[in-house]
Amino acid sequence: MELELNRAYYKEGTNGTLFCSGNYLCHTIELPWKNNKRSISCIPEGVYEVEPRFSKRFKHHLILKDVKGRSFILFHPANDALKELQGCIAPVTYLSGIGKGIYSKNAMQKLLSLVYQAKDRKETILLTIKSQNYEHCRTL
Repeated sequence: MELELNRAYYKEGTNGTLFCSGNYLCHTIELPWKNNKRSISCIPEGVYEVEPRFSKRFKHHLILKDVKGRSFILFHPANDALKELQGCIAPVTYLSGIGKGIYSKNAMQKLLSLVYQAKDRKETILLTIKSQNYEHCRTL
């Protein structure tokens, strides 16, 4: 299964739009780009394998594998990147500001459903992260 995250970078946070096989799935929120610094930056653009995961804290969620210089980068519910994320990605149903969204748990359920279906089909799940405003992010 192919997921694609198109990001827009801002000083206060990173907003994105997530697509599955070219079809709109949901929006995303993340921390701003701060040179991939642990816990305060979104991760670099690139291609990552995604796996389902379970923890007591986040219940069913997703983990990105082999993120250079980082570990435990997750997809989990959150509605305010600066208050609730430490480098992870949160799916949201609607964007309500820069790095902010609403109905994150609903968007997470939608994403998890697709990922578990792909896993049942024994598919590899790949996430490609790229920029909507590439020139802008280079100047941050």
